[in-house]
Amino acid sequence: MLQRLSQHRFGLALLVVFLVASASLAEDAPKSIILLIGDGMGVGHITAARCAGPGRDGRLAMDNMPVTGLAITHSANALVTDSAAAGTALATGVKTTNGTISQTPDGKPLRSILEVARDMGKSTGIVSTAFITDATPAVFVAHVSRRSQREDIATQMIASGVDVILGGGREYFVPKSAGGGRSDDRNLLDEARKLGFEVFETAEAMNSSISDRIIGLFAHGSMTSRRPEPTIAEMTSKAISVLARNPKGFFLMSEGAKIDSEAHSNNADGVVREILMFDEAVKVALDFAKKDGSTLVLVTADHSTGGMSVQEPSKENPKFTAGWTSGGHSGDMVPIYAFGPGSELFTGTHDNTEIPRLMAKLWGKTLN
Repeated sequence: MLQRLSQHRFGLALLVVFLVASASLAEDAPKSIILLIGDGMGVGHITAARCAGPGRDGRLAMDNMPVTGLAITHSANALVTDSAAAGTALATGVKTTNGTISQTPDGKPLRSILEVARDMGKSTGIVSTAFITDATPAVFVAHVSRRSQREDIATQMIASGVDVILGGGREYFVPKSAGGGRSDDRNLLDEARKLGFEVFETAEAMNSSISDRIIGLFAHGSMTSRRPEPTIAEMTSKAISVLARNPKGFFLMSEGAKIDSEAHSNNADGVVREILMFDEAVKVALDFAKKDGSTLVLVTADHSTGGMSVQEPSKENPKFTAGWTSGGHSGDMVPIYAFGPGSELFTGTHDNTEIPRLMAKLWGKTLN
């Protein structure tokens, strides 16, 4: 009798703990999530941008985010990941092989955190300074076996239900007969208009748009972020203003894509320029989140590129000298920064697959 009573009390205690934890999680759940990804951005790259920008004693916008952690980046088949596998991990919570877009190594499609948000009735968007069909934005809306299938990615993107698409890579949406690069005769932008999208090609047109569904493709290929193109901060701001109209909230992924390409070239000045522009987008997201009060902002990278390190300055380079170990990716951990409801979950060292799983958990959902 006493033993049964003791077990009963223990069971009630566990139930109370569960209910309190669940209530706490629900109370801390963000309505919206903004994920900013600096492609190829490691700790050395951020340090270089800080030294060249606000100065070694200054702070970037991401430096002021109160919660920090680290992410482990290896893929399913390699210590050094590519953007497709790393992006898949960040979007779906599952490791896959290099080159694969949101599929398992044996070809099964994986549900992304953006698709979870869409199915919850939230608005969704993707932003990139490179091809919008490139690996990192693709993993949130497409499922293909090879990242090079950009025409297929563009086709799936239009049909994905995403509300905001901003970036470069117009060539994969328009047939050759209309000045594009598609091998078929489909004009995906005309198809998008029939689905209710407003389509434009300049920063001016983007800023004047009042539509709830928009596609801005500002370059035939990768963007330059110079007029008439918008900057990543301007694209992020526009995306937020459109998506935030939904009372159920939104999910937005915004990628500073060209940090990676500049690091591949071991171009320290280019890396600094791209990270400082990316940090302006981080500031835009944080400014919104601080006013909104129900938005989680996460900043991370898919991997680090070039093995960049910061060395003592010289006469030729008065702010810092860059050291490089390669022209490729590295297997280093990358930073995580977080602000807003649920941000405390992202402190410490995480596998990159845990990041979207934690986002889904905050929304009471599971991934794959």
